[in-house]
Amino acid sequence: MAYTTKTRTGHRFLGNKNTKEVHDLEKEDTSGSGCQIDEILRADNAVYFIPDTLAQAKSENYDNCAKCLGSSRR
Repeated sequence: MAYTTKTRTGHRFLGNKNTKEVHDLEKEDTSGSGCQIDEILRADNAVYFIPDTLAQAKSENYDNCAKCLGSSRR
């Protein structure tokens, strides 16, 4: 289940509820055109998953971020 968050602390996978995209914080692309996690958090669009797995995010219809996870369907 996805839960709203304002922090990246303690989570590996973070979703953007606006775009339905999931990011791997251990592989975050921090370049200017990268994942933009801070912007997602500031916009209150961030969610975390229980359990904190890519499989859980996928079960909730989140797509991979092309930057940090690859194989995006977009």
